[in-house]
Amino acid sequence: MSKDRRLFVCVKQKSGVGEDVARALKKELKQQGLKSQVIAGEKWRTQVQTCNCLDLCRHCKKGPGAALIVYPEGTVYGNVRPADAAELVAEHLGRGQVVKRLRLD
Repeated sequence: MSKDRRLFVCVKQKSGVGEDVARALKKELKQQGLKSQVIAGEKWRTQVQTCNCLDLCRHCKKGPGAALIVYPEGTVYGNVRPADAAELVAEHLGRGQVVKRLRLD
């Protein structure tokens, strides 16, 4: 049985940026081979989804990027741009390390 991890990318506040971030994340997952992986003996499948609102508008307004949440961890990132996708996928999904410069508390 596999477990699911989802990256929800907000497209409500800045739809163009949110869509571009989602596309970049999907591309990186595929390129880095992390769309499906085994973690601690369990198979994990990662999917990127866009959504209308994450209730993080106050953070989105502060920069040109979009907000996203990684589940099941619940890690919240803000001001994410397409150029950040490679780092987010490699660090958070590949190494299990939060990207501190983008994390929202």
